[in-house]
Amino acid sequence: MLFYFRQKMERKPTWLKIRLGNNRDFARTKKIVDTYHLHTICRSGKCPNAGECWNRGIATFMIAGDICTRSCKFCNTKTGKPLPLDENEPERIAESIRLMKLSYAVITSVDRDDLPDLGVKHWVKTIRKIKEVTPHVKIEVLIPDFQGNTNLLDQITEESPHIIGHNLETIERLTPFIRSAATYQTSMKILSYISKKNISTKTSIMIGLGETQKEILSFMDDVIETGCTTLTIGQYLQPTKSHLPVKEYIHPDIFAFYKEQALQKGFLRVESNPMVRSSYHADC
Repeated sequence: MLFYFRQKMERKPTWLKIRLGNNRDFARTKKIVDTYHLHTICRSGKCPNAGECWNRGIATFMIAGDICTRSCKFCNTKTGKPLPLDENEPERIAESIRLMKLSYAVITSVDRDDLPDLGVKHWVKTIRKIKEVTPHVKIEVLIPDFQGNTNLLDQITEESPHIIGHNLETIERLTPFIRSAATYQTSMKILSYISKKNISTKTSIMIGLGETQKEILSFMDDVIETGCTTLTIGQYLQPTKSHLPVKEYIHPDIFAFYKEQALQKGFLRVESNPMVRSSYHADC
């Protein structure tokens, strides 16, 4: 039986070293993102893999602005009253994907609970524009919960993205303390609803927030029951001092154990190591 490695020191363990970006592809990606005034979760979420992904010419684009209407205690994205939608954003996203010569694009967004349609029309417009400009590109979308509204979810599924991701982020017990407005049950229903549309689904969990091994394995059982086929597991890292502190740094051997368990439970693809985030190696 494997157990958690409890890291009591303030310093991060050696296995959490972040790879910085420093090559030509990193510079090219950064230039395109800056030139087209795009938002990426790589920056807003302080993703530890930004250097590695940008080195490979990959970025996860964040649409509908960079201000979220929710205030999840783990997330570094700005929260408050969002600005009006940028109607030209879908075109800029599509053109950036063309310039980056991507074959696989990942799109996510902030929550827009302030909008009557919760931002779904902007999502549809973005997906369609990407398909128009770069029809060969596979599109993975990482969607908010749209308050569990299946009519809005249908508008996303009708665009037939390659994969639809929706993150649960944590176990059921911790959800009310970590996520803002979202519920564990609603997220599970979303994954189940989309899976029944014969579209591949994906979700992600952060660990190191105080969950137990038993709770993580139970979480896997809940997710596989929805029909979700892809799972990513990563170490929670505190973005700033105002966010939730890390309870535990989990040893890489434990991540390997969870990957083995998830595959045995029936997941078709599992990414599990301390540096993994929901879009990690999405194009592989």
